[in-house]
Amino acid sequence: MERTANPRVKICCISSIEEAWIAIRCGASALGLVSQMPSGPGVISEELIAKIAACVPPPIATFLLTSSLDAQEIIQQVRCCRTNTVQICDYLESGSYQDIRDALPGISIVQVIHVITEKSIDEAINVAPYVDAILLDSGNQSLLIKELGGTGRLHDWNLSAKIREQVNVPIFLAGGLKPENVAIAVKQVAPFGLDLCSAVRSNGKLDENKLKLFFQQLNRALGRSEIKLPTPNS
Repeated sequence: MERTANPRVKICCISSIEEAWIAIRCGASALGLVSQMPSGPGVISEELIAKIAACVPPPIATFLLTSSLDAQEIIQQVRCCRTNTVQICDYLESGSYQDIRDALPGISIVQVIHVITEKSIDEAINVAPYVDAILLDSGNQSLLIKELGGTGRLHDWNLSAKIREQVNVPIFLAGGLKPENVAIAVKQVAPFGLDLCSAVRSNGKLDENKLKLFFQQLNRALGRSEIKLPTPNS
């Protein structure tokens, strides 16, 4: 995939309609809504995910984060939550991506690759033909209690850059992104999108000031002016 000069921003762990609109006002292109996970922050009920997704206007993408290993279960989750994208945080063990596409036409599929070693490059190359995008994160599926995201840790961005160069689908970069390193991430990895959670939260809540600071640093790195989007009442 080519280098991206103007990366989109996905704000994950959205927990309320209010947080969704804070993210949108600040410039988010996508929102992450976390269903049941073995660990990590931001988990909310599928009922709340559906309520938030219903209030998000196009063209903002709504990502359902799922830890399910079963395609049929994922299909039912998406039907319940009514998001326009599903982010598969673990690997499918039952069913296929095609099963999901057949059952949910129009839904975008994003596969998470937890970047740990050089083997992660091969994992990404193998899965790329079957998904619409890949999200590179810093979890660890081999732990007794799996880490499937929200760790706040950096991984080896050299590996992420190699993955971006060798696959033909958009790449989202996640894991430890913050105002202090976003310029380096954009320069080194040049991903299609940036995904963040912990760096823009205080006491578990989305912090508008931290989010604004992140966008300020991103805009400065890209040499562009701040972008303001309308509020719900405008």
